Amino acid sequence: MHELTTPMIVSGAILILTFLGIFTEHLHGYNRAKFAMAGAGAIIIAGQIYGFYSPELALHAIDWNVVFLLAIMMIVVSIMISTGGFEHMAEYLANHSGGSQVRLMVFLGTAVTVISLLLDNVTTVIIFGPLIILICQTMGISPIPYLLAAALLSDTGGVATLVGDPPNLMIGSAAGIDFNTFFIHMGPPVALAWLSILIAMRFLFPSELSIPCGNFESVAQYKNKRLWQKSLLVMAFMVVLFIYHTKLGWEPWMVAAIALTILVFLSRKVDLDKVTGHLETPLLMFFIALFILIGGVEKSGLLELIGEQFKPIILEHPLGAALLLLWVAAILSALIDNIPFTAAMIPVLAGLQLQGVNVSVMWWALAMGVGMGGNGSHIGSTANVYIVTISERLARETGNPALAITPGLWFRKGTPAMLLTLALCSVFIWLGYDYLYVEGLAR
Repeated sequence: MHELTTPMIVSGAILILTFLGIFTEHLHGYNRAKFAMAGAGAIIIAGQIYGFYSPELALHAIDWNVVFLLAIMMIVVSIMISTGGFEHMAEYLANHSGGSQVRLMVFLGTAVTVISLLLDNVTTVIIFGPLIILICQTMGISPIPYLLAAALLSDTGGVATLVGDPPNLMIGSAAGIDFNTFFIHMGPPVALAWLSILIAMRFLFPSELSIPCGNFESVAQYKNKRLWQKSLLVMAFMVVLFIYHTKLGWEPWMVAAIALTILVFLSRKVDLDKVTGHLETPLLMFFIALFILIGGVEKSGLLELIGEQFKPIILEHPLGAALLLLWVAAILSALIDNIPFTAAMIPVLAGLQLQGVNVSVMWWALAMGVGMGGNGSHIGSTANVYIVTISERLARETGNPALAITPGLWFRKGTPAMLLTLALCSVFIWLGYDYLYVEGLAR
């Protein structure tokens, strides 16, 4: 067994200090990308001093598949948003609710879940958050249950696919999991979670959802209906390519790049400068810096040492280890951001995988834990923070404090929903262990 060395101690200290800065960004006001960049620079310098890391190794540590796929999908979504199609879709669902808030909840909640299968949860709530407020104000009902459901279901739906949530991209790329394998194994627990959250909303907001809603008057029009229709066709084509990307020998980013190329040729009048302006550059910088930081910690040998401590537990009690990882990942993701925790766990599991230990169930437990766990608090995911922010703005604009989603409200309504989904995932892992166990998952 390896012993703790000076490079391990130094890299561990850099990792801890960086993560402390990332997790407390709401206290000091510095964007988490800045701390990730500082940590990346520090680990490279420390690596050169102690001889375990270099700028060349740092460049190789970056998972460009994740970075490119995120950037390309941001541009695709930006083009689709410019068509006005999402607004029209939301209005269609509202007009067919028949005056029933429960039916409206099912329609909007299902739409959010389905869209979050292909778009990340932040993009999904950015699209649907303002639309929900508009619909609810027009129909004379409270938007709080719908905003909360949008956050919960966007986090939940994203767990099902390789491209639905950034942690999934990281896990899939590191573990060699293709689009089909990911969806086949994560689809069933997500379907259970989706249904349970919709049912839970009915009991968590009994009085709010029992009030009949008024009529919805259409207020939005397509800005470019033909482009919206073309975008849907391109998205469908992209899904087909995702399904066959392994047989084609293409990484997911290549599939997305082909779809984007087709879309930009179909949208001749769309200004590329404008749509690329919606790239979330700080998020991309955060990922690049985080990969460099974790790569340095891995090269120091610290993560291998940690993996050795986990190896006996996984070998002797694999089911218990998977359930423990599920809940630990969920609790930490509810308290802090799920991306750094995922980034730290991946090399540990990948190292055990390279040693011949089958950790396939652990990968699924990690994906479920960080995805579902984000629903546990108002800061558990970026999507949650966005929903809370627009609810607070609505409360200020209307002068009605009851329209703000407070930490207390989230704890009473959102946390029970998270615990329910985790309980279902635990049962799924327990009963479906053989189903989740995949031979030959390692590259």
